[in-house]
Order: sequence, then structure tokens, then C-alpha cells
Amino acid sequence: MTDLVTPLMNNEEWAYRQFVKEYGKRIYNICFYIFHDRSEAEDTTQEVFISVFQSIHSFRGDAHFSTWVHRLTLNKCNEKLRFKNRKKRKGAMVLIENQVDLASQDISPEGLLIKNEEIAILFDAIRGLSENQHIAYTLHNMQEMSYVEIAENMNLSVSAVESLIFRAKQNLRKILQEKLHAGDGNLKENTRKIYNKQQTNNDE
Repeated sequence: MTDLVTPLMNNEEWAYRQFVKEYGKRIYNICFYIFHDRSEAEDTTQEVFISVFQSIHSFRGDAHFSTWVHRLTLNKCNEKLRFKNRKKRKGAMVLIENQVDLASQDISPEGLLIKNEEIAILFDAIRGLSENQHIAYTLHNMQEMSYVEIAENMNLSVSAVESLIFRAKQNLRKILQEKLHAGDGNLKENTRKIYNKQQTNNDE
């Protein structure tokens, strides 16, 4: 909220705590969906906090404070995507609280494993997109931002965002199709489910 700006500029401790409370999960979710890695998302979230606190005096009010924060978040993620070689981490896919609440659903352990495999397949496919397609698709489909909001956050025109998301869907379909031909057994079946969902999204 913009009423946090002045207190943050004045280095008021309560404002720092309130900012983390209001924006922490939002920043983390963006980072997680871009990196698909819990540890990387946590580290980047902390770096974004520092960037916000250090550069708060550069906020001029030309855009909403939330948009400014999102831009800082995306800039930090872009830096890491461009310059840091990240290793794929092994282990189970970690789902973000309040994003996919599987625990509240009546899903068997086998069903939970299948659901996690489907998510892992989709995330792996998203990694194959170009940087801007990756970010635009993530913000639209996983953060549920409108084209206008994405345009503001990425500093692009709405038509450019529409084009990025359209191409991202087309490329995801191609990537998943390749995985479908290469897979076997459960992996092939789960890939087929994701592919069919993406095909439906392309037709919408």
C-alpha cells in the first residue's frame, strides 16, 4: 500500500515489518513460479526486500507502489535468469501455500504423486520458454495478472504482452508434444494430460 511509502522512507521499523507481511508471500510466489525452486525463491525474496528498502527513495509515484515492487521483483529474477547458472535441485515438488492446497482435497498418496508429477512436467516445460515468454506466461497463468497489469510490471505494451503469451502457449504445446513422444508409462500419460490442458488453453 502507498501509505507505507513515507514510513519506509523514514526508516520506521514497523513499516518494514508491515511491508514484509503484506508483500512477502506475493513476492515469494512470483519468484517461485519463475525459478520453480523453493530455496532460490526464498533467497531472491530476501534480496527483493533489501532492494526495496535500499531504493525506496527512488519511488516517485508514477505507478502504483505494488507495480513498482513487482518490477523490482522481476528485475531481480531477470538478473538471476541471465547471469546465474542454476542447478536443478532434486526432491519432491514443493507447492506454495494458498496456491495449490492439495491437503484439503480428498486425494490419495498415489493421486498426490501424480499431481506433483504433472506440475513438475509443466514447470520443466516452462523452463524451455524464452525469458520474456516465461515471465509473461507465469504472471498471467499462475499469478492471474491481467494483460494490463503484466504490461505495467514488465514495462511493455499490452499488445506486446498478448503476443508473448500467445507465443508462450504455442511453444509450450510444442515442448510438451516432444516430451509426449519421448516419454513412456506414467510419465507419458501425465504429459498427455498437461498437453491436452495446454491445447484447450490455446483454443480459448
